[in-house]
Amino acid sequence: MISISINNLTLKTPVKVIRNLTLVTALMASASSVYANTNGQAMDKPTMMAMQKVMKSDMALMKPDLQKQVQGLSKKTKMELMKILSGHNRRSKQLTLRQVMHEVLSDYQSIVSGLATDNTEQAADSARRLANHRLPVGGLIPYMAKKDVNDESLASLVGFNDLVEGNSLRLAAAADKGNTGEAASYLGKIAEGCVACHQVFRGQPGRSDRLR
Repeated sequence: MISISINNLTLKTPVKVIRNLTLVTALMASASSVYANTNGQAMDKPTMMAMQKVMKSDMALMKPDLQKQVQGLSKKTKMELMKILSGHNRRSKQLTLRQVMHEVLSDYQSIVSGLATDNTEQAADSARRLANHRLPVGGLIPYMAKKDVNDESLASLVGFNDLVEGNSLRLAAAADKGNTGEAASYLGKIAEGCVACHQVFRGQPGRSDRLR
């Protein structure tokens, strides 16, 4: 295991994924300072008001201890969270984050299938669906560990979002032009974003706390 840092977060990472995460660190450094929403533009007032309403609705579903944590986040962090939310118009009233991530994986596999068979329409549609993936009931925060609901950890979401969703939209644009080579070049970047995000917020899935 090797420890690396992304946005001041230390990750204990197997040697075999170090090469894949090197590019992630570089891309996140640039993305985190400029990312606004999916189109790279700051939110207008109507959008901001709509996202505030969404966050208020999500908080109503949270238990009091989590509500207190969210209320304690900085204004900057809350703004960044709203910018990320503004790129999604599909919200579930019952699906968990794990179920949503299964959908994201299916969309990614559909992108690969489309590119492998020269079906650029399938690739573009699947990429846009991935970028605008459904949000789980209650939003993203309830599915994070208590220790990760803070300004430092949540700041990394900006870079992860651009790596995964930003590159998905770039892939879709390339596929629309029929440029399968360029489109395929984004596949690795999307996967790198997924891996890096999991390193911070998920860890190895399915582990049992009942094993010694």
